[in-house]
Amino acid sequence: MKFHNLNLSLLMACGLIFFQGQSQLPDEDLRERAKTVLGKLEKVPMERLRKPIVELGQRLFWDRRLSANGKIACASCHTVEAWGADRERYSVDARGNQTKRHSQTVFNSTLQPGLRWVADRKSAADQAEKSLTGSMGFERAEDVIPLLVEHGYGGKFSLAFPQEAAPLTPKNYALAIDAYEETLKTPAPFDHYLGEDPATLSDQQKRGLQLFLDIGCADCHSGPLLGGNDLQTFGIYQDYWLATSSEQRNAGLFESTNEESDRNLFRVSMLRNIAKTAPYFHDGSVNELSDAVRIMAKVQLDKELDDAQTADLVAFLESLTGVIPVNYRDPFESGSLENLNTEQTKD
Repeated sequence: MKFHNLNLSLLMACGLIFFQGQSQLPDEDLRERAKTVLGKLEKVPMERLRKPIVELGQRLFWDRRLSANGKIACASCHTVEAWGADRERYSVDARGNQTKRHSQTVFNSTLQPGLRWVADRKSAADQAEKSLTGSMGFERAEDVIPLLVEHGYGGKFSLAFPQEAAPLTPKNYALAIDAYEETLKTPAPFDHYLGEDPATLSDQQKRGLQLFLDIGCADCHSGPLLGGNDLQTFGIYQDYWLATSSEQRNAGLFESTNEESDRNLFRVSMLRNIAKTAPYFHDGSVNELSDAVRIMAKVQLDKELDDAQTADLVAFLESLTGVIPVNYRDPFESGSLENLNTEQTKD
């Protein structure tokens, strides 16, 4: 999918329906509208978690020994406590440097056509391979190979890539992590609402859902991830840094391309698990979800939300919180990898 920048001003002017105290749609009509505009996230079959390439990817994702300083892993910037994101505004890499932008969640991320804040990684494999000379701190991607040999990964790569005579490569390292991240899906109460249990959402969450659809949030935050599919300008009606009180300005894609049309262009965040992944925005400048909701309404939609509207929207967004995937844990602790076959996937 090609990323592009839409003229949101025109889109909002043509598409917004905003009522102060709007009438609530009948439940079935609201549900059908949400199915059409948003959509359902499906759970991952348990058997996929037992594939050799997925188990290998889990080990690689969590193994801190496979970095230049022996202290950093993919999981260092994507913690369990932050639902696969980072509680810190900026993560620290193996060279001791802070990352340029806030680390986003890996949960559900492989369903996006591009990763990171400016979609400069085309897949999780692309991100994992480039991280070897990025966050992992190596001079060359191939520098990870001696560490993989030292820590006994040869046989596991052979199981994961049985058709290859010499499978221990940076490319396969990345493909294994990609396969693991593809299993990190988090269906939530909202998906039950769209599926077999329409009574899952509370009345307040339904009001929030309708408001989300009516005022234009879903013009960008659409699809099963409620976002993640496009790049858009952050700050349509007001400079974002004025609303977020950002300490530093980041110009988004412009910083890579130097094209004026790319200034302040960022990937639209997916909203899955958004209630658990604070702080918010590319610079982690906002800590509370209610504040982030008000800011987005103001700078993207030119809307001032009152307390009741904000509370309804936050309640709806909380319905997007799923369960941490059963295999999102350190496989070197408590035999968690070996015990996966005795556990059931949680909804």
